[in-house]
Amino acid sequence: MLPRVSTQTRTQTQTVSTPIIATTASTRFTSLVLNTMTTRRRPLFFLPLLFLFIGPSFSAVLKLNVMSYGGKPDGVTDSTKAFLAAWTQACASASPTSIYVPKGRFLLRSVVFQGQCKNRAITIRIDGTLVAPADYRVIGNADSWFAFQDVDGVSILGGKFDAKGTGLWACKNSGKSCPSGATSLSFSNSKNIVVVGLTSLNSQMFHIVFNGCQNVKMQGVTVIASGNSPNTDGIHVQLSSGVTILDSRIQTGDDCISIGPGATNLWMEKITCGPGHGISIGSLGKDQNEAGVQNVTVKTATFIGTQNGVRIKSWAKPSNGFARNIVFQHVTMNNVQNPIVIDQNYCPGNKNCPDQVSGVKISDVTYQDIHGTSATQVAVKFDCSSKHPCSGIRMEGVSLTFKNEVAAASCKHAGGTSSGVVQPTSCL
Repeated sequence: MLPRVSTQTRTQTQTVSTPIIATTASTRFTSLVLNTMTTRRRPLFFLPLLFLFIGPSFSAVLKLNVMSYGGKPDGVTDSTKAFLAAWTQACASASPTSIYVPKGRFLLRSVVFQGQCKNRAITIRIDGTLVAPADYRVIGNADSWFAFQDVDGVSILGGKFDAKGTGLWACKNSGKSCPSGATSLSFSNSKNIVVVGLTSLNSQMFHIVFNGCQNVKMQGVTVIASGNSPNTDGIHVQLSSGVTILDSRIQTGDDCISIGPGATNLWMEKITCGPGHGISIGSLGKDQNEAGVQNVTVKTATFIGTQNGVRIKSWAKPSNGFARNIVFQHVTMNNVQNPIVIDQNYCPGNKNCPDQVSGVKISDVTYQDIHGTSATQVAVKFDCSSKHPCSGIRMEGVSLTFKNEVAAASCKHAGGTSSGVVQPTSCL
């Protein structure tokens, strides 16, 4: 399930429960932000440069404290207006600006931090915890709880986001009529974003979403939610390019990382996932005309007791979408139900899939040094489109077992090569 965000990168709408929005006039941008990662071949380990930027030079930065605007760290007083007031001043400043959130618990309703700002270097340093209202209905119909739109050069350092989503999960699991739920943190139509050391707890729906963004760096992010929490994807990326995710641990009830249409040049390294549904490219091909996914690397990842390991999934319906140039490398599976899977026959309830054939073209996918244990006998499953068979699949050094025995592999409409030791034996 995709988050409720626009598929057009220049438009973004809010649903029911309209949050407060802070705005400021647009001006000519100046460049004070980190360089981008320009290739998928090598990640940019940006953290040392980030701290160099925010360290000695910080004395020249305009410093703002949310408590100076009326924020209360008691977890009871609504601090939404205080955060917006601090953002409005930061966004209107022509100089780099720091917004500080001290220790304590700050209660916030759904809020949108709106660009475009007069400077491209706003740092939000959080030592405290942001908490949502206990009544899930207060933010449950908003697209996002904490949203940034049309911003350039925003960094979030540290902090906990506690969305208190357990009440909404219980409502959904009971079968009652419930709000859809809010994404905890979202960035849309934005660029040059840094998120370091953030923890997201119990999101109502998706934890972190990037939609229509360029040059995003994330490091040391922690996501925590119950394994049975519905639609709580850890990090979702769509219509975005140049996204790097490093050294992060995700425990949730849906995909640890989900990659939607239009995502290009993604690098994910040192990721630990579980519980959850794995790292998924898709679902793709829901729409006839859809941007493709390409140049995606997952390197040095560990999956623990997840439903899937590395997955590519598309709807069984006509589409001009594609997924190509994908690399899964140095991956450990620990009791994973479906360690390696391509599923091009996704059609919930068998509705709106007239021919049960996916139009999405999947090509040039490499699985290298994938090892560990499967919780099911079929550890490798390539169920590709009969109209557009998977091509260019490469299996290199794959070793997966089931109950201390060699597991099985299943292939439909899949072509490619294998090299080195490949267990289960390649069915390509």
